[in-house]
Amino acid sequence: MLQRHYPVVIAGGGPTGLTLANLLGVYGVECLLLERNAATVHEPRAVSIDDESLRTMQAAGLVDEVMSQTVAGYGSHYYSSAGRCFAKVQPTEQPFGFPRRNAFRQPILERQLSDALDRFPHVTAAFRHELTSFEQASDGVLVRVRDPWGGAVELGCDYLVACDGASSPVRKALGIGMSGSTFRERWLIVDLENSPSASPHTKVFSNPIRPCIALPGPDNTRRYEFMLHDRETDAAMLAPKMVEHLLRTHDAAPQSRIVRKTVYTFHARLAEQWSKDRVFLAGDAAHLTPPFAGQGMNSGLRDANNLAWKLAAVTRGQLGPKLLASYEPERRDHAWAMIEFALNIGRVLAPPNAVAAWAIETLFRVLSLVPEARDYIAQMKFKPPPRFAQGFLVPDGQSVRQTLVGRLFPQPRVRDANAREVLLDDTLGPGFALVVRSPRAEAVSAMLSREPWTRLGARVVTLPLDSGGPRLGRFNDHVFLLRPDRYVAACLRVDELEQGAEKVRGLVAATF
Repeated sequence: MLQRHYPVVIAGGGPTGLTLANLLGVYGVECLLLERNAATVHEPRAVSIDDESLRTMQAAGLVDEVMSQTVAGYGSHYYSSAGRCFAKVQPTEQPFGFPRRNAFRQPILERQLSDALDRFPHVTAAFRHELTSFEQASDGVLVRVRDPWGGAVELGCDYLVACDGASSPVRKALGIGMSGSTFRERWLIVDLENSPSASPHTKVFSNPIRPCIALPGPDNTRRYEFMLHDRETDAAMLAPKMVEHLLRTHDAAPQSRIVRKTVYTFHARLAEQWSKDRVFLAGDAAHLTPPFAGQGMNSGLRDANNLAWKLAAVTRGQLGPKLLASYEPERRDHAWAMIEFALNIGRVLAPPNAVAAWAIETLFRVLSLVPEARDYIAQMKFKPPPRFAQGFLVPDGQSVRQTLVGRLFPQPRVRDANAREVLLDDTLGPGFALVVRSPRAEAVSAMLSREPWTRLGARVVTLPLDSGGPRLGRFNDHVFLLRPDRYVAACLRVDELEQGAEKVRGLVAATF
């Protein structure tokens, strides 16, 4: 039985929608998730989950369960057409508390996320329920739903979030277009089971004759992606003998079992706007990312993490509704940066001709001779870092390279109240937090027991001066205001705490 009204309705039960529902559940927000299909997906889709997304799973209380079904910390090895490995990307650093690249299976993740909603009596997951139309008013959204028996149900909500995929009916109903490009290249995707490999890392065949990626997965699963040429038809490339030939010539285990094969045309596109009044777009409804960097789903989870705490703060009255206007400015630039990142990775793995392939290989070999460049590549430091230039934050006047404001805060291991070693976020709780890093931490903490900090419900946590890594080394007498998504809203010097508090008051007031 559906209620007459929900603070938040989510359209779409894929990874973005399910993650958003779980985060709203953690924040105590009553919500309804509508999914027209009878269950979560069964076929493989996304195959890579990064450290930022695992931190989001941590916020949702699910990271241990999710990690139990992943291959953690894999890298990428790039091979020339002659079979020589000319570059290795194998990040070992864990600035956000988790390995930077991890292989997973989307059906398993979606099932974990769906099952986890049973924890929350205030979250309703309605499968086989399809959003058919909606109307906005100044005080809410009227949503019409088709139930499993073909009946029509009307209900209201304060906010509607469209996580309904690349062809989003909600986005189309809003009249919002997509800008960007559609790739001319088509790619054959082949998913395998019972396909062991001698290496846990991705193999990238940078061969202009047949660019290919072979990605690892849990439980001896593996995905192959082959670029197709204009002269090749989908039917010919999907033929069993052709698929068998491609797998055999790209090191697939002979006993591999094909569980899925399909041809995709990839996109690099952004929605022209991400919201209209009380309706918001997230995930593939807002952006389409080529798969070469494994960031499509991860970008959707970033959307969910950004939007969830804001919806919670607004529906509870903790912050004003203007806060929601910060969603698109905070997420849009980084989403496009990840699209460009994927495009650049695609240029390396799919050189257009032999000359370009030789130039790419030579460049990487030269760079490997320089320790700083080698580390830059190996540790994947070329991935665009998460950072907001505007939004719910207090600028500190530092340069883009120096400031921590608008950046995702590092997550070191710390000792909790019971002297157990845990990740920092486990001590912060699900809301705002004030992290004190100062030799006079006890006195500073006492100064944080009044407005505006109490209005935000911020938990005060002391971070030892010897933790946090080199990124925090310059901030030995500071207080960090961390948002629920663990981005730094303010970085305040202890001797300027009163002035900083006034700026935060202004930030809060501006949301009303």
